[in-house]
Order: sequence, then structure tokens, then C-alpha cells
Amino acid sequence: MGLAGSALGWLSGNRTGFRLGDEALEPDTDVNRTWKPLGELAQMCLCVRRRTRPGTVPHDTASDLLCHAWRETRDGALLLAVQRLEPWAPYPLEVYAAFASAGLRNPAYERFAAGLVATRGWRTTEHLPNRLLSVLNSERRTGFTPHEATAAALRRTWLGGLPEPWTFERAAGYTLTHVVYHLTDWGDEPHRVPEDIADYLRIWLPVWIDGCVETQAWDLCCELLAVAASLPEPPPPELTDDAWQALALAQDASGALPEMGRGPNGEDVPRVFRNCYHSTLVAAFAATLTAARRPGAPDGGTTHRGVPA
Repeated sequence: MGLAGSALGWLSGNRTGFRLGDEALEPDTDVNRTWKPLGELAQMCLCVRRRTRPGTVPHDTASDLLCHAWRETRDGALLLAVQRLEPWAPYPLEVYAAFASAGLRNPAYERFAAGLVATRGWRTTEHLPNRLLSVLNSERRTGFTPHEATAAALRRTWLGGLPEPWTFERAAGYTLTHVVYHLTDWGDEPHRVPEDIADYLRIWLPVWIDGCVETQAWDLCCELLAVAASLPEPPPPELTDDAWQALALAQDASGALPEMGRGPNGEDVPRVFRNCYHSTLVAAFAATLTAARRPGAPDGGTTHRGVPA
């Protein structure tokens, strides 16, 4: 079983960590510990399901976890409840959009959201440019007309300005990865990356990925590898294969991959859910997408030098 299959196995075995709980609708709830992990599970499993064949273990595991996440929302009813409580918050629509793309829909939520996205309040709520791209893509995925042009928002992002490559750091890295995800609908539409941005990323992504390997920043490494596989023409495999080998070594026998190999003081990072869930999700996503973009890579199989699907 490859890196993606092992990661999915760990996620399946730790699905109880992806629960909303009774506090999901509380006004002081931490969405980063409730809605965010659940939405990420839904999105990453949708991506794996899109890129694998029905009947394969990765496809069936991803489908099962996607259904688990939908049940946690009570088939979308909790998303409607939280959107009513926080009408201008984008995260309920962002989470719902992943389910809608998978064909899991709640008509009551969509009726409410349709009225909401048509308001001046929704259209004029201020977002950072990368978050605005997320909102626009979520509107599109759910079936609404995006309230602003994607191209204009893109050019206001760090990546859209084609910055000096030496200005890359952790925050910029996570921002640029999500700009590409929202632009390409999580790797499904590589042609939507403008030529100048694609050329820029093909040159500099391998350098930034090598830096992540050197610092054992496994979560960001996986995110950048997913970006590489989302370009119209991904970088040559030989420029990223060493990173995949390093990730395979960093993944433990259970399939978990920690966000960082070492803590800020050089200490080992505990292999607990909060330190592993996101990087393990992104590892499954990046590996599946990479294998699917490489000629001759079978769904659910493994490409040369161990790049897993």
C-alpha cells in the first residue's frame, strides 16, 4: 500500500476525531477544532474519490469518510443552522460546497444561501484576497453566480503579484497553495492557472519543496506538492521525487504524518490527532493527485520511485 493508501487507513481509523459535537453551534465554539477539520476531511476525500477508480481501496475509503462527514452535519441541517447564526461568515458555504460538489445537497440550505449571496451585505463583506477566491469558488461549486471576477481577486494575492522568490516563507506558502486550490477547484481544472503564474511556479516550487524537506515541514511540503500536480504542466518528476521519498520515511507505520518532523526546540512532535490529521489528509490528496497526473500511473497504484496513489 502506498503513502496515500496508508494515510487514508489512518484517517479511517481516526474518524472519531472528525466530529462536530454538541458545541458546533455554540457562539464561542472554536471552528478550527470543529468545522474546519470536518470540511477538510470532506474536501480531501472528494479529491481522492475523483481521482481513483470505484472498487479500489482508496476510492471506497474516501467515499466512506465523505459519507461520515456528511452524517456529522446531519445531512447539511447543521450547516443551515450555523449559517443562520452567522450569516456573513463564509465557512459554512465553503464546507457545504465540498459536499455539493460530491452530489450531497440540502435544499433548505441552498434556498437560504441563495438569498444570502444576493445581498449587498454578502457582496461587500471584506476578505483577504485568497479567502475571497475561496468564497467565489464555493459560490460557483454550489451553483451560484460568483459575485466578483476571479481574475481580479487573483492578481491581488501574493502569488498573483509574482513576488521575488526569496520572499517565500511559511505564511506565504500556505496562502499560495490555497490560491491555486481555489483557482483550479482543488486540482480538477489545471487550465485555469494563468501562463505567467504557471511558469513561475514550475521554476520555484521545487526549490521551496526542497526547503520544506530540509526543515521537515511535512504539512507545507505536501501542500506544495499538491500545487505542483495542479499546474497545466507539472514540474518534471525528478525534481520532486526526493521529497516523496522523504515523506514516505516520515510517515509512520500507522499511516500518520506529522505536520512537522521536529518541534520549535528540536523535540519530537507527538503523534496525536491534532498534530497529524491535516498533514495526513494533505498527503493523501497530494499523492493521489500526483499519481493521477503522471502518465501510466494506475489509480490506486504507485508510480516510479515510490510516489503513491
